[in-house]
Amino acid sequence: MTFNLRFENQIDNENSWSNRREMVTGLIMKYRPSILGTQEGKGAQLDYLKDNLPEYCIFAPQREMDDISQYPTIFFRKDEFVAVDGGEFWLSKTPNQHLSKDWDSAFPRMISYCRVRPFDGGPDFWAAVTHLDHIGEQARLEQAKIIADWVIKQDAPVILMGDFNDGPGSPAHRVLTAPETGLIDTWQALKLEEGPAGFTHHKFTGVPQQARMDWILASNCFGVTEARIIRDHFEGRYPSDHFPYMTRLVLLG
Repeated sequence: MTFNLRFENQIDNENSWSNRREMVTGLIMKYRPSILGTQEGKGAQLDYLKDNLPEYCIFAPQREMDDISQYPTIFFRKDEFVAVDGGEFWLSKTPNQHLSKDWDSAFPRMISYCRVRPFDGGPDFWAAVTHLDHIGEQARLEQAKIIADWVIKQDAPVILMGDFNDGPGSPAHRVLTAPETGLIDTWQALKLEEGPAGFTHHKFTGVPQQARMDWILASNCFGVTEARIIRDHFEGRYPSDHFPYMTRLVLLG
């Protein structure tokens, strides 16, 4: 599952984090994804999820936390996986510099990745989560190139989750799904409808807007058996301004 949490922002009034956080954890516990990638989580939000999702392990080793950043973060089920490697870096010309950004990026952007080993004896794979810039068109393209280069260098399959702030067919999407990355768009793999039915941003209204910007891309050694946008609401209120997107994958061969 990829899930943009919407950062803690008091101007959201009735949709502020304190009024939504139980809906967020309730939704996650209802669907129980094996791997969860979140975006926009600030430190206090991630601490809340860590404390209230006891079945999950949060993976953020050696992260340099601050009070302002919105971090993409991997969670995985403790009864299914163990983390054997991982890290994170900024999507900039100086990836190891904290909060670095380049091009026309409005905010610093990051990728976080974890190599997980299934307890059932299956092969390792990389779970990665990112959030491309919402303003800079050039930045999104360059950020996608950095991620594609990282994917190509890996020696294990990759599942890449995130809010890409762009739709299918965009330059960033073409870079990340180019043949050399081996990544497939899980929504497209099932030939699901493009257009409003697939849009994932809704501004707390429940009415799909803008684009299908929340993706799960996976190495082509995975088969996609199910994909769905989660539109759950609670008495007319929504856990976030994005719908979570969830897919079921199986290793082929």
